[in-house]
Amino acid sequence: MPVQISVRKLREGAKMPMSGSAQAAGYDLYACTGNGITVIAPHTTAMIGTGLAAAVPEGYFGALFARSGLAAKQGLRPANCVGVLDSDYRGEIIIALHNDTDEERSVEDGERIAQLVILPYLAVSFTQTQELDQTQRGAGGFGHTGMH
Repeated sequence: MPVQISVRKLREGAKMPMSGSAQAAGYDLYACTGNGITVIAPHTTAMIGTGLAAAVPEGYFGALFARSGLAAKQGLRPANCVGVLDSDYRGEIIIALHNDTDEERSVEDGERIAQLVILPYLAVSFTQTQELDQTQRGAGGFGHTGMH
């Protein structure tokens, strides 16, 4: 049984999230700013609205990922790499789209700008301690395990 997500359109022209195929994990999100087109200067970030708000159920969150085609062909990606849509957030889903190129890029309303993946999460609590259990790796940092 699919997880039910209630979605509210906040502006005319907003498009519901769409799956690209029957087995796709991500649902495309579309630009809907009401301005028609947004120009993103080189090496800057623009906040691109989707015109949607969603009620993600408790115990889940929405992960906002880059669209591989937009990143590879246009050099546009979410500025924070992966955004988080918490289950208690009810505002507009906005994608902070960063232009990694040396040229202006533009995004038109109705264009696919990101993909949404709904994932479960574990609620945790943190306990401060003086000691941690020992492991074979220990405190070895980045690249510590080497190449085999």
